[in-house]
Amino acid sequence: MVDLFQRHTGRALSSVVEIACGPGYHAREFARRGILATGLDLRPEMVAFAQDKDAAEGLELDWVIDDMRNFHLETPVDMAFIVFDGIDALLANDDLVRHLQAVGANLAPEGLYLIDLTHPRDCNYEAYGSYRYTGERDGTTVELLWATNQPHFDRITGIASVDVEMRVGLPGGERLIITDTATERMLMPQEIILLADQSGVMKVVDWYGDFDRRIPLDAPQARRMISLLQKRG
Repeated sequence: MVDLFQRHTGRALSSVVEIACGPGYHAREFARRGILATGLDLRPEMVAFAQDKDAAEGLELDWVIDDMRNFHLETPVDMAFIVFDGIDALLANDDLVRHLQAVGANLAPEGLYLIDLTHPRDCNYEAYGSYRYTGERDGTTVELLWATNQPHFDRITGIASVDVEMRVGLPGGERLIITDTATERMLMPQEIILLADQSGVMKVVDWYGDFDRRIPLDAPQARRMISLLQKRG
């Protein structure tokens, strides 16, 4: 992201906002590198969790609890980004346009917006796919199973209801199972281009197949669909 900003604007990146930041891992990494960083999330619990980690490291970040469809930052930033399919929580075109307009309003001139989504080869109308993640820390194990209900995207709305199961093993032997359902909107490149045009403030300037500008979206080794937008004017 630092490299992309330099290449597209000719300036060094000085400030960012991580949208739908959750625990704010990426915002903190920018702060470690001396870049002014803001984390924005709808959930107060996630922002509180992020602030605790921020304080433990002695980092200085701004944290904002707000809706990504109509947020306001005190000072515009050079670059915004949303990763791990965070934008798929916006289900309607109107919400997506409002979101892009809000991003544009909070970007400095020539500011960039990076959107990271699962590659359409791996998650599409024909097959959603299934995903499993595991982790262990201090004797607690976690297994996250995503898409346990074999979901499919509606071919008209592009929306899927996805069941999620988290299995937690505690040090004393107790096991917990936590279930939830995520409602997601699939976005394809032409939709992103049209929605950016409809926003009136953003435009798509490039595509990548990973967090590496040398990998195009259609490369065999592409793992993500990364769209790079820029503020107009």
